[in-house]
Amino acid sequence: MRKLVLFMHVSLDGYASDSNGGLGWIPYNEELEKYAAEVVAEVGIPVYGRTTYRMMESYWPTMLDDPDASKHETEHAKWLQDVKKVVISGSMDKAEWNNTQLIKDNIAEEIKTLKAQPGKNLVIFGSPGAAKTLLELGLIDEFLLTICPVILGDGKSVFHGDGNGEKTKLKLLSSRTLDSGIIAARYELEK
Repeated sequence: MRKLVLFMHVSLDGYASDSNGGLGWIPYNEELEKYAAEVVAEVGIPVYGRTTYRMMESYWPTMLDDPDASKHETEHAKWLQDVKKVVISGSMDKAEWNNTQLIKDNIAEEIKTLKAQPGKNLVIFGSPGAAKTLLELGLIDEFLLTICPVILGDGKSVFHGDGNGEKTKLKLLSSRTLDSGIIAARYELEK
């Protein structure tokens, strides 16, 4: 059975984007790109929320024909064009990007069906809104967090809830520190 894995860059205080939805605070460099490529090698199906999906859909297909695109960008764009993708959105009517499945309703059942199929893991890329929904539904099995050495003070978080006091316990599987000060940590949900 496949796992549903959350891959997210977070600030030290747990935010996935700044208060304007920006990601410019992530110290993205060659080392983080290499780590992200290791994560992508585990992916059978990328999973997105509406906002992240729209951002990816508007950018990556343009890299297919961009003569200035790096080798990494071109290869990643080809992979994204061909791989089966999932977008979770109650407000979208259709997903037009090649090979994309839209899940509007019955999220838990649809994700459980995908997890039961053979193949590599389903990986949620960012998408704090969709990730929060999937976390609340108890569907996330592992958390791959790149904890960035910055305190944002405000922004969008997948972990800050409605104050109901419910705790989610995690077990550390591995961690490593990148030269930029990012801590790349892998946790699994304690059952």
